[in-house]
Amino acid sequence: MTADNTLLIVEDDNALARTLERSFRRRGYDTFVADNIETVGELLETESPGYAVVDLKLNGKSSGLDCVKLLHTRDPDMAIVVLTGFASISTAVEAIKLGACQYLAKPANTDDIEGAFSHTAGGGSPELTNRATSIKTLEWERIHEVLAEADFNISEAARRLGMHRRTLARKLEKRRIK
Repeated sequence: MTADNTLLIVEDDNALARTLERSFRRRGYDTFVADNIETVGELLETESPGYAVVDLKLNGKSSGLDCVKLLHTRDPDMAIVVLTGFASISTAVEAIKLGACQYLAKPANTDDIEGAFSHTAGGGSPELTNRATSIKTLEWERIHEVLAEADFNISEAARRLGMHRRTLARKLEKRRIK
C-alpha cells in the first residue's frame, strides 16, 4: 500500500459496496463510495484517491469503462481495478487500454482486489487462485444476469431461463436482491 491509502469504490450494488467499504476500512484504507459517474466527478473535485475499484456495469447511461477513463485522465498514477460479473476479453482489453491496472471477475474477495492494485501491465502474471466457484453461485449469477437483461420482469426472466415463473419466484425469495 502506498502512502496514499484513499480508495474509491464505484459500485451500484449497495450491499456489495458496503461490504467492500467495511473490508477495506479494516485494512486501513480511507474509503469513498459512488454509484455512478456523476457522483465520481463530484467526488474528484475535492478528493484524490490513490486506488479505485470500479464495477463494469453501472446503472444508468454510463459504464464502468467511462469511469475508468475519467479516473485515469484525472490521475494517471491511480491504481484502478475493474470488477465485473460479466467478464469478457473485449471489455478486459478495453479496461486496460483506458488505464485500469487489473480486471477481475466476480466473485473476487478483498485479498484479490488488494493484490491486483500492485499488479502492473506487463509485470508478470498475477497469482492465480484455486478457488472453485460453487454451482449455486454460478446459478445465482446467471439468474441475476437474466433478471437484469429482462428489466427485473420475473415472468420474462423465467421464460429466458427455461423455468416456471413460480420456481424462479421461490428461488428469489430464498436469496433476495437488494
